[in-house]
Amino acid sequence: EAPLPSYDEVLVCTPDTEEEEVELLVRRALSPGSQDQKIYCLLGADKLVYKVSERLEFHFFRLVQSSSIPNYRLIIFCNSKAHNSYVITAFDAYKVPVPSYSKKEIQTYLKKHLKVPRGTAPVAQAFEEPHQQNIKFVFSQRAGMGK
Repeated sequence: EAPLPSYDEVLVCTPDTEEEEVELLVRRALSPGSQDQKIYCLLGADKLVYKVSERLEFHFFRLVQSSSIPNYRLIIFCNSKAHNSYVITAFDAYKVPVPSYSKKEIQTYLKKHLKVPRGTAPVAQAFEEPHQQNIKFVFSQRAGMGK
C-alpha cells in the first residue's frame, strides 16, 4: 500500500553514472533525516562501471559504520543475469528474494499510485491527461538540477 518512491529516492544507473551521483543517494539513505519512510533505490546497479561500483561499496560500508541509523532503507536492483557484476558480488550477503506478484496485482497497484493528484506541482500536471495513467522519465546530464 505504500506510495512509489519520489524523484529524490531513485537513481537509474547507466554506464555513464558518476560516483558523485551514487554517493549522494547512499548519503541520503544513511543520513539522520532518512528515517521518514523514504525508500532509496539504485536501479540497474549492475550497469555501473567497475570504478563507480567499487566506490559505491566503499561509500556504503564507510557510511554504515559511521551512521547511527539502524533501520535505513536502501534497495539495490540488479539484473539477475549479470553474474560478473561487481555490485552483485560486493553486496551478495545482503541479497533477498523479491516477492512475485501477479500481473493483475501490479496493474492494480500502479493504477492506484500513478495518478497525479489535483493541485500538485506544475511539472506533474504537465504530464496529466484526462482518464489515463502516465509515467514519464526525465533524464539529464546534470543530476539534481531541479527536474
